[in-house]
Amino acid sequence: MGMFDKLLANLKASRKKIVFTEGTDARILSAASKLLEENLMDVILCGNVDDVKKAAAEGNFNIDKAEILDPLTYPEMDSMVSAMFELRKGKMTEEECRSALQKSNYFGTMLVKLGKADALLGGATYSTADTVRPALQIIKTKKGSNLVSSSFILFREVNGVEEKIAMGDCAINISYQDRLDKAGNVVLTAAQQLAEVAVETARTADYFGIDPKVAVLSFSTYGSGKGSTVQLSHDAVIEARKIDPELVIDGEFQFDAAVSKEVAAVKCPDSKVAGQANTFIFPLIEAGNIGYKIAQRLGGFAAYGPVLQGLNAPINDLSRGCNAEEVYRMAIITAGMA
Repeated sequence: MGMFDKLLANLKASRKKIVFTEGTDARILSAASKLLEENLMDVILCGNVDDVKKAAAEGNFNIDKAEILDPLTYPEMDSMVSAMFELRKGKMTEEECRSALQKSNYFGTMLVKLGKADALLGGATYSTADTVRPALQIIKTKKGSNLVSSSFILFREVNGVEEKIAMGDCAINISYQDRLDKAGNVVLTAAQQLAEVAVETARTADYFGIDPKVAVLSFSTYGSGKGSTVQLSHDAVIEARKIDPELVIDGEFQFDAAVSKEVAAVKCPDSKVAGQANTFIFPLIEAGNIGYKIAQRLGGFAAYGPVLQGLNAPINDLSRGCNAEEVYRMAIITAGMA
């Protein structure tokens, strides 16, 4: 539990309130009951009050101290609709806002926006897109961020020694293309976007006690291969150094060059990252998603995430295959980052 020490200290120093969008889900109720029993945070469960209480009773979960809010009967809905209509600035009508807020993902996100909760955790049954879309529309990206990305923190203990690594982006950005304005001018290159993912993932890694040594990955090391995303990974390193000159980052690397001292000694002996990387940046979501799941299933790592990056408030997404313990730990991560 070492990696959670800082988060637990934050929660003890300043009490937080988390909103769960799927209040009738047994995994959510199990985690909520444990969080409340341990007095770690306040909990809001979204859903029909009778349905939530029935599901809790069926699972023998004690949620007496939780607040249950039903979007369909919420007494302050009119003012919430007005606030969302104002936020959307003509992109949604009042009726469209009201319709959206009847769904727990939008309702819960708006509770965070209005300061009624500090953080949100969803995705036990919602897709990642259904968690991220309301966050982008309502919470929005923080100053200096051009995109939302994600990372996973992976943890295992080998012979009593803790090992922690970070991987991004494995859940949000499918691929990276130059972003154009209406006139066709490039306003943000693909490499600048991947660089932002690298910098944000390094910050997340640092928050979890990893001293980030960032490898931007590829099927090429220092130009040994050509085509596909090689140039993207190479250029992202250059752009990331512009964003954060202090960041220890290098690439493009094949994975073996990033982690094996023997391979690094042959392929890139002068690199400060090669052979000792602990924060890995993938140029495509396929590689990232496959990579973290291989580490999880074959490498024996526990995977925590996706931790969403670049937003104005902690909104995090669960894997739909999650279990109650993962929900519990993700709740500590999410509230602890508030």
